[in-house]
Amino acid sequence: MGEFDYIELKIAPIYFKQQLLGLKNFEIRKNDRPFEVGKYLSLAEYENGEFTGRAVTRVITCITDYAQRDGYVVLGTKAI
Repeated sequence: MGEFDYIELKIAPIYFKQQLLGLKNFEIRKNDRPFEVGKYLSLAEYENGEFTGRAVTRVITCITDYAQRDGYVVLGTKAI
């Protein structure tokens, strides 16, 4: 994989845990990154202004802006 295949994002502990356990298979994010189906997300847990050192990697399976605030997208995610 190339340098631009991974997109690093901060994630709050509650949502990190849901992604980790497979209970959440999406992310709602500001569309300010080069999101594309097939790219990987590195979701780094972020709490109290600091990274915790824990992260999970997910692949983007679909992208939609249906019924979202302007400039936001829903990213379908899947464990790899």
